[in-house]
Amino acid sequence: MLMKQRVEEMEREAKKLRELQAAAEQAADGSEAGDSGPMDTEDEKNAIDGRSIYVGNVDYGATPEEIQAHFQSCGTINRVTILCDKFTGHPKGYAYVEFSEPDHIDPALAMDNSLFRGRLIKECR
Repeated sequence: MLMKQRVEEMEREAKKLRELQAAAEQAADGSEAGDSGPMDTEDEKNAIDGRSIYVGNVDYGATPEEIQAHFQSCGTINRVTILCDKFTGHPKGYAYVEFSEPDHIDPALAMDNSLFRGRLIKECR
């Protein structure tokens, strides 16, 4: 009898979890339909890529603020992203710099092989 009660309790809990999961998915679907953020269409992704550069050979101890300061003379920067290893969390040694305008790309590319934290950084579009 005790085993039967435990099975029934587990079934009730499983049903409750399924209902909570369905409610959470429904809430997530509702929020995505209205405004899912800055990268919801392929055109917007392409626009961001069009005003971003890849920066290689970045010192592993560099911060986004330091990279932003290095490139601030090129124009307004929206975002600096330093890629990290998903298992260790350590930086991979490269970053992406997104500018507010595509016109800022050329001055940034002119900074190829500039010295940043004692290393020559490599840039490409």
